[in-house]
Amino acid sequence: MYLSEMTWLDVAGLSKDTPVLIPIAALEQHGHHLPVYTDSMLLGEIVRRVEIAMHDQVLVAPLMWLGNSHHHMDFPGTMSAPPRVYLDLLVGLLDNMIFHGFKRLFLINGHGGNDVPGKQAVFEVRQKYRDRADLLLLFSTYWGLGDEAVTRDPQFTQHEMGHACEWETSMILRIAPQLVKDHKTLAEVKHGNPFLPASRGWITKDRTVPGHIGSPHLASAEKGETLFATFSDGVQNMLHRIIRWDGDSWEG
Repeated sequence: MYLSEMTWLDVAGLSKDTPVLIPIAALEQHGHHLPVYTDSMLLGEIVRRVEIAMHDQVLVAPLMWLGNSHHHMDFPGTMSAPPRVYLDLLVGLLDNMIFHGFKRLFLINGHGGNDVPGKQAVFEVRQKYRDRADLLLLFSTYWGLGDEAVTRDPQFTQHEMGHACEWETSMILRIAPQLVKDHKTLAEVKHGNPFLPASRGWITKDRTVPGHIGSPHLASAEKGETLFATFSDGVQNMLHRIIRWDGDSWEG
């Protein structure tokens, strides 16, 4: 069920145990070969597949295309909400749905830069409603819900999500090949080791000149379909766990 297609009476009539899926993505540079709307396109396709499979079981909010992308601002076309503004925006979205009575809220993310503010948002909102044992507030990035299945697949060279990489380029080749430009000519940009296991502050131009990180030259539409199927299944599996939750326990 798409929130954008419903009347307020339709929404009011839903069970408040219905999971609410809130997709959050970005509009930012994706190298020389992919459109700036890549993250939103990819998450939108995953959510579309999930909605078809679980139509009457989940309420899907409109995709939030503005993300926390300040690290990409050196590349023209990037649009970004400042990190603290973005955190408040996500908290506001969760507050809205709680005000309307919904109790099982799932932020599904499609952009790495949203990871920290997304996790902080669900943490802060839980503190705000600390007397509500019936609230389930979750955040996940889609490629964390199935990436192990992909990394075991011998057709893939990359073993983690990069940026405008083998994975993302393959998925855009699957749904909008006309938007991909000369990816076969691009050289690999390695992930490197940025003082792991510490977490380093960085901006994108610290890591890459063209804007991509990974191996876009290895992409194919066939790999893209494998990725979409894997990650869509991962999101569905999490939603089924949310539906099965008993309403107040820690385990899920």
